[in-house]
Amino acid sequence: MEVTGKIKVVNPEQQISAAFKKRELVVTTEEQYPQHIMIEFTQDKCDLLNNYAVGEPVKVSINLRGREWVNPQGETKYFNSIQGWRIEKAGVEPQAPSAPMPTAQTFAPATNLNEDEPDDLPF
Repeated sequence: MEVTGKIKVVNPEQQISAAFKKRELVVTTEEQYPQHIMIEFTQDKCDLLNNYAVGEPVKVSINLRGREWVNPQGETKYFNSIQGWRIEKAGVEPQAPSAPMPTAQTFAPATNLNEDEPDDLPF
């Protein structure tokens, strides 16, 4: 899945435990009713946000995650999270190739204009 919009917030990296770190990004969608979507980047994916700033249009590839938790009273609760795994600038069109190469039929076959001159090519 993908989320596109403009970056609203890029939070600093948080060291949750000795083995786990995360970084949060908020993207505001550009639709009739804009949504502020918080996306978590974890572990080595935190560094992906280093080159992005507030206001930049981006496209973020995400995974939806859900988990179940039973509290001490025995009630079951469910939580969702949005995890980012790729981010790229949005609205940047790839470079269009230059004019297409003409086909072989466009060109006339070469003819030897000076037949008195020998062909001295080594191949």
